[in-house]
Amino acid sequence: MVVTAGPTADCSQAATLIEGIDAQYLLADKGYDSDALIAQAKEQGMEPVIPSRRNRRHRREYDKHLYRLRHLVENAFLHLKRWRGIATRYAKNTASFLAAVHIRCIAIWASIL
Repeated sequence: MVVTAGPTADCSQAATLIEGIDAQYLLADKGYDSDALIAQAKEQGMEPVIPSRRNRRHRREYDKHLYRLRHLVENAFLHLKRWRGIATRYAKNTASFLAAVHIRCIAIWASIL
């Protein structure tokens, strides 16, 4: 997890987040459609499952059935943000906020076991 300022675009942090991860696929929405991220994913042995943006000249093919699994990630964020302290970011310093996110993730994980 990377904590950034509010107006920072998520896609600018994607390369840092996938660095060193061993995965078969990289599922992301159109906002993450960049040549640099796709190249990095392929270098790491991942197959990018990212739809092309509208303004891309040459559209890439992607597995639409696999892309549908992205809803699981969206649901995880939904459950995480149900905790008011995370959704509104009551914690003033980064360490406290990150600790709150970790605690909530543990609670979510424990509830599904």
